[in-house]
Amino acid sequence: MKKVALAIAAAMALSACDSGQQSPKSMGVAQAAAESPAAKKGPLTADDAKAFLDDAQARLEKIAEEVNHASWLASTYINIDSQYVEALASERYTTMAVELASEAAKFNDLKLDSDTRRKLTMLKQGLVFPAPKNPALTAELAQIGSKMQGMYGAGKYCREEEGADKCYTLTEMGQVMATNRDPELLKDLWVGWRKISPPMKPLYERQVEIGNAGTEELGYDNLSVFWRSKYDMEPDAFAADMDAQWNKVKPLYEALHCHVRAKLNERYGDEVAPAQGKIPAHLLGNMWAQEWGNIYDLVKDEDMQAPYDLTQLVVDSGMSEQDMVKAGENFFTSLGFKPLPETFWERSQFTQPRDRDVVCHASAWDLDGQDDIRIKMCINKTGEDLVTIHHELGHNFYQRIYKDQPFLYKEGANDGFHEAIGDTIALSITPKYLKQIGLMDEMPDESKDLGYLMQQALDKIAFLPFGLLVDKWRWQVFNGEVQPADYNKAWWKLREEYQGIQAPVERTEADFDPGAKYHIPGNTPYARYFLARIQQFQFHRALCEAAGETGPLHRCSIYKNNEAGKKLRAMLAMGASKPWPDAMEALTGQRELDASAIIDYFQPLMAYLEEQNKGRQCGW
Repeated sequence: MKKVALAIAAAMALSACDSGQQSPKSMGVAQAAAESPAAKKGPLTADDAKAFLDDAQARLEKIAEEVNHASWLASTYINIDSQYVEALASERYTTMAVELASEAAKFNDLKLDSDTRRKLTMLKQGLVFPAPKNPALTAELAQIGSKMQGMYGAGKYCREEEGADKCYTLTEMGQVMATNRDPELLKDLWVGWRKISPPMKPLYERQVEIGNAGTEELGYDNLSVFWRSKYDMEPDAFAADMDAQWNKVKPLYEALHCHVRAKLNERYGDEVAPAQGKIPAHLLGNMWAQEWGNIYDLVKDEDMQAPYDLTQLVVDSGMSEQDMVKAGENFFTSLGFKPLPETFWERSQFTQPRDRDVVCHASAWDLDGQDDIRIKMCINKTGEDLVTIHHELGHNFYQRIYKDQPFLYKEGANDGFHEAIGDTIALSITPKYLKQIGLMDEMPDESKDLGYLMQQALDKIAFLPFGLLVDKWRWQVFNGEVQPADYNKAWWKLREEYQGIQAPVERTEADFDPGAKYHIPGNTPYARYFLARIQQFQFHRALCEAAGETGPLHRCSIYKNNEAGKKLRAMLAMGASKPWPDAMEALTGQRELDASAIIDYFQPLMAYLEEQNKGRQCGW
């Protein structure tokens, strides 16, 4: 995840009730709006639009830096005071952004050059949860966001063990679910974590109500249309394209699901893991059953060996948490990117502090739109976290290389691009690369590739339906198709339909299971992650071709390759200055999303799964 100033619509707040009088903050915004080029009397011109945008970007850039610092504080020092400070900054930012978005609409009917029109559109679409112009509702929206993020960040589950209570953080529960094979313990932790989210439900319902009202003021039917309008194509066409890409890779997912279910049945038996139907969610090695790589040991065949254990390589190397980040930086600098600034190392959070609550969810931050870039993680010395570091640094190097773009263009070509870049680099964490950086002495031969591809599929392919359904659920909530009385029912309907998994215990509307996933209380759109899983393979294939690699895609590494680096840097430097098909074409030569690269990458595994699944009843 990355933190972007324009995406802090409903960020955190603990603010006083509205007194019915206009606050000084609101009066300041109103005064500034009155002085804006958009507020002049008489016909507006193209020059007025450009002057308005110059003024708007300057104002937003200044306040965005303030919000980013306040948000960093609230995430790394969770308490009522940091939430209050962030709330005030967020409220001011949201008020200004909503006002500017409304002013931008005044230029809708003017004939403008494409650059000016693009900036005006981005200004209108910049917020995630636009607040209405009512200052009291803006404050309430910020307060809701703050409360939900605080609930999530401070969430723990306590259970009795050996006669005493033992309390687990989410990070600790994740570690247990990754390695423990006791189904009753896994079920208990699964249920326990979801006790944090029911109090979020009325807050979320109210947040959607306010956000929809704000969105309507900007001229959109609802938040669903608004969110789907940000991809340089019609909202319904965007949703249809996601479905089309999913249908291309669905056969591979179904084959993987069939094999994994059979192996879990062999391990646990019919009572715990039925041989047919849906897979119980607590058995897949991840709190949300979104990635299954942690159960590789259960689903591999006896003669299937992965070429390496990345976690073991990290541990054996003696790398510190900061050394792991240095390794990630080294990959990017090998492609011609500038090294990270000293402030990155001074200001980032690499480990969980012992003295306070923090949000451990990994994220990348750009605080000033220039060089104050950071990551926030609670790094574990695992292969998974080494890959995550590459992912987060992908955000940071992207942010830094487009820093000279205008404020509104300091973004990815679309939000999937931002998520895809680090993962594209991580696809080059191959035996060839690990040998080059000294983590591996000898490269294994191709006989072990199948084990590697299985590991990759358990994370990359298993994630795809989850990546699709999270925002499908939100789109249905936003447009009223799903009412609050059915929030949880609709969530599990999608999870069962797309993932073929089921809750290990009965779930009711007294539960609010969507809130137990960070991106719901954190208000982070999730379609970007689905897009990124498609795009990263498309990018990887193009970069491997640029690097002159002719072998299998899963063995390609672009580490230290100048041609691949040059092509990647050129695309990233565009930021959001052009529609995403232009950026896609600059790197891949294609103007459309194309899941065929995934099929190419995993072709050997698909052949294996089809052979293994003969005689099994697949599907759910």
